[in-house]
Amino acid sequence: MKDNYERIISDLKKKIYKNVYFLHGDEPYYIDLIIDFIKDYVLTEEEKSFNQVVLYGEETDMPTIINTARRFPMMSNQQVVIIKEAHYLKDLDLLTKYLKSPLNSTVLVISYKYRKLDKRTLLYKALNKNKNVELFLSERLRDYQIPDWIDTYLHEHNIKAERNVSHILTEYLGSDLSRIVNELDKLLISLPGGEQKITAADIEKRIGISKDFNNFELQNALGRKDLSKANLIINHFGHNPKDNPIQITMAAIFSFFRKLLIYHFLEDKSRNNVASILRINPFFVSDYEMASRNYSPGKTMQVISMLREFDMKSKGVGNLSSSEGDLLKELIFKILH
Repeated sequence: MKDNYERIISDLKKKIYKNVYFLHGDEPYYIDLIIDFIKDYVLTEEEKSFNQVVLYGEETDMPTIINTARRFPMMSNQQVVIIKEAHYLKDLDLLTKYLKSPLNSTVLVISYKYRKLDKRTLLYKALNKNKNVELFLSERLRDYQIPDWIDTYLHEHNIKAERNVSHILTEYLGSDLSRIVNELDKLLISLPGGEQKITAADIEKRIGISKDFNNFELQNALGRKDLSKANLIINHFGHNPKDNPIQITMAAIFSFFRKLLIYHFLEDKSRNNVASILRINPFFVSDYEMASRNYSPGKTMQVISMLREFDMKSKGVGNLSSSEGDLLKELIFKILH
């Protein structure tokens, strides 16, 4: 996805334009970047007044869009027509007619965010086989891919980060790339001049995420069977339940022990193979090596069973009075004993 995005931007910079850009998928970040680049740089400021049009799917229809796309530019070589919220269009299939003879002087950009165009449709097939069309799919990254994406983003900005920074940010910010980039950019701006490394302390100071009390550190404490550290973290969680929902904490713990169970039964426990199978950065393989010495396969399965039980309790099943903090304390005690 990122490679396709970079290729598209590279072509645009060289003024190599396609007749139609159809941008679809459930990750809006790259779609927005492509649209912003086309909107900002294909035409000069003087050309935009007469030759750049933005329409919204909820307020227009395909005949209007096609008529607009068939207009010739005024005092310019190109016309840019951007369609936002195209998923509202009820007659989107009519685009197939325009694809048969698109106007070379028009750059038609269609934003079909939060949706994937069905590959079985005639429209998809027409878009996919047309050499003058850029059909770009922007898929949401999996949770396990986000830390590496953050590390890559920081590397591209010549910034290094402590090993746990990307995981802490992922836990706190989720998989929304736009939100992640917004927070990272604010963080980069706030770094002292000449500083080229982000630490967990920077995350706590400038974004407000605790470097010591988070699910990533709890996971590490459990893996090491560090009772003292685990208790400090869950006590902090108990006093700050809104910032540390028990469901998210249990999901993080479940993910760790599920991967640990897989690790136990791997025949090839080489670093690269473990990283590939568990979908983790090779740097963190040692965490699972240590945890495997502290939790046998049987105990690991027992922990997973407990997590399912406490997940139900956190939702009110079989639990009449225990608070989230109390449930978490009981769960952690059972895991560590």
